Amino acid sequence: MKDYVKAIDKLKIVPKFLMALFLDPLMFGIYRIAKGRIVIGIFWIVTLGFFGLGWLIDLISIIASNKVIVLT
Repeated sequence: MKDYVKAIDKLKIVPKFLMALFLDPLMFGIYRIAKGRIVIGIFWIVTLGFFGLGWLIDLISIIASNKVIVLT
């Protein structure tokens, strides 16, 4: 799982932005699980990123810092 986190962290801003735009609950839910936030990651996947608004938070954090920083 640490390899998954490293791979996501090494991505450039454009691929990471596109992943957040189209696949956020799945990709970054698994990312949160891999970072050790199991409950938050599962909740992220099940609720589709807090009922669809989480992807917007992830997009903003990726644009601002090229990292997913909320709830990780």
